[in-house]
Amino acid sequence: MASTTHNAKDAATGVVDKAKDTASTFADKAKDTASNVADKAKDAMSSATDRARDMGKSAVNAADSATARVGSTIESAADKLRDKGPHEGMMGTATSRVADTLERGGRYLQEEGLSGMADDLTGLIKRNPIPALLLGVGIGYLIGRALRS
Repeated sequence: MASTTHNAKDAATGVVDKAKDTASTFADKAKDTASNVADKAKDAMSSATDRARDMGKSAVNAADSATARVGSTIESAADKLRDKGPHEGMMGTATSRVADTLERGGRYLQEEGLSGMADDLTGLIKRNPIPALLLGVGIGYLIGRALRS
């Protein structure tokens, strides 16, 4: 009888050991699967981030290009105004000043682009925060009034 008890004890120990091994193998496989899923999610997120960054850069480049074209058009208008407008007297002086201003504005748009304009605006707001805040409130009020009508 001692031998049957010993055999049963050995069999139970074997079953417990096998269950432990199976559980350990299952846990290892679950960890590997979870790690693989996490790696794939990281890769997908990195890829999506890269694509979004590239699309953003493309949009900025397109906006800068469009702004440069507008600047070129404004400069061309300044040249036409200078050529076809009066050249003497008070009207000649006014025409010349308007043409000069248009030319400077067009050149600024061509050289700086939209991103340069945003940087300049940011610097202006940093140097003059109170007037910028009041201007923002005023513009918000006007937009609110226009939408309410």
